[in-house]
Amino acid sequence: MASLNNVFVRASIRISYRWTAAPSRTSQYARPITQLRCYSLDRRPAPTKTTRGGSKVFKSADEAIADVKDGDVILSAGFGLCGVAETLIQAIHRKGLKKLTAVSNNAGSGPHGLALLTQDGRLDRIILSYLGSNKSLEKQYLTGQIAVELCPQGTLAERLRAAGAGIPAFYTATGGKTGEIPTRFTPEAVLEKGRPRETRIFDGKSYVMETALPGDVAILRAWKVDEAGNCVFKYTTKTYAGLMAKAARLAIVEAEEIVPIGSIDPDSVDLPGIFIDRIVPATAPKKAEVLKIAESKSGSKSSSSDDSRHRIAKRAAAELQDGFYVNLGVGIPTLAASYVPQDRTVWLQSENGILGMGPYPASEEEADPDLVNAGKETVTLLPGASTFDSAESFGMIRGGHVDVSILGAFQVSASGDLANYMIPGKVFKGMGGAMDLVSNPERTKIVVATEHVDKNGRSKIVQDCKLPLTGKGVVSTIITDLAVFQVDRVKGGLTLTEVAEGVDVQTVKEKTDAEFAVAKNLGSF
Repeated sequence: MASLNNVFVRASIRISYRWTAAPSRTSQYARPITQLRCYSLDRRPAPTKTTRGGSKVFKSADEAIADVKDGDVILSAGFGLCGVAETLIQAIHRKGLKKLTAVSNNAGSGPHGLALLTQDGRLDRIILSYLGSNKSLEKQYLTGQIAVELCPQGTLAERLRAAGAGIPAFYTATGGKTGEIPTRFTPEAVLEKGRPRETRIFDGKSYVMETALPGDVAILRAWKVDEAGNCVFKYTTKTYAGLMAKAARLAIVEAEEIVPIGSIDPDSVDLPGIFIDRIVPATAPKKAEVLKIAESKSGSKSSSSDDSRHRIAKRAAAELQDGFYVNLGVGIPTLAASYVPQDRTVWLQSENGILGMGPYPASEEEADPDLVNAGKETVTLLPGASTFDSAESFGMIRGGHVDVSILGAFQVSASGDLANYMIPGKVFKGMGGAMDLVSNPERTKIVVATEHVDKNGRSKIVQDCKLPLTGKGVVSTIITDLAVFQVDRVKGGLTLTEVAEGVDVQTVKEKTDAEFAVAKNLGSF
């Protein structure tokens, strides 16, 4: 018989209304019926305990994770390799822990970050928004060895925030289609379906319910921590650090510098010590996942493919007006920033927590692994910039405070549907922040910037998307190397408004799968 301390009775009660008889003068109101939905006994091992009093500082990461158990849910902070608790991950690997569930934005790269654990099969399940360059994890998922739950980046941040704030669930317009992706499967069969989600209509718009995402142990890295646990994070290391510390029963921070109590100005504290249980010295060096340096003005000769990409980016830059707050996706959209006129002020927002993002650093010496963009590339900040965590960032995005969002695409339809995060059987990386970025197209203009055809010559501008959707009816403008289309998101349909220099309408028709009308005053770019 399990002790009472280790048994938790769970129940869910729903109040529903139905007619008990045909309506009449004496029986014309719905009668509430109380329904007991389910009971379950949870006999899991007691969670890792936190204690008050005494020093929070441990000599080593190995000592701090000594009571972490097989099967624990690990909340692993960081974005790419930026802000990853590498010292603690190495300690978990040395201890030989297995059957772990990890929650993270992505899964590391090479031998770094969570990739160290996935390569040895230490994880049984992972909840993340983007697989990134972790090839071993992708292979394990496609062969059923690990369960992968894809979660939009902003939803992941909000589920963590909700857990830390004692909120059991919330509704969001983001990610209504993600439940269709299997969590575990083999080439022969689906072993575990995606998590179903309840939906509701608010003000005529459909929303899905997402539940809070708590963990057993949070591991994070901070630039400076005092002995009371007050943390200071640098730049984009803020992304999930504070959110995960608040959502876990036990929070362990590895600190690049541990200082006495009182050494940190109260106004400089990013995360109060109440949320930190253990502190260890950070001994693993930091590493930039993508060390990106600004190209010299006398760069190498460009190819025709580069010319095509830059033509798209130059036209996309025309969508960015003075004073706009803009989010640029990875790839071609990022190039648009270099074509904004110098007399025009545009504030670039990066979903991993930057407003006022600047160019790539001029040299390796200027590059900081604590400052990266959404593509994990090293960047700089402009005067007036700010950095913040992922909950703040996606509040800006979902709330419609961003004026324009430019994204790439695998397919975009005549009615404005967007597919840009997976090609079943070929490309499986995850949606990252894309689903959040297109979740409020009424307030944020969604622009697609992409090549007109894929590498096999097939049109990306299609009548109907065949790939899994990132968003339905969300795109307003499509910019390719051949043409510019405006999308009627209400009635559906495309109008060709511009063609590239040297391109005629007939060529566009031959290269486009979707039907479209031609504007009377056809322009060029």
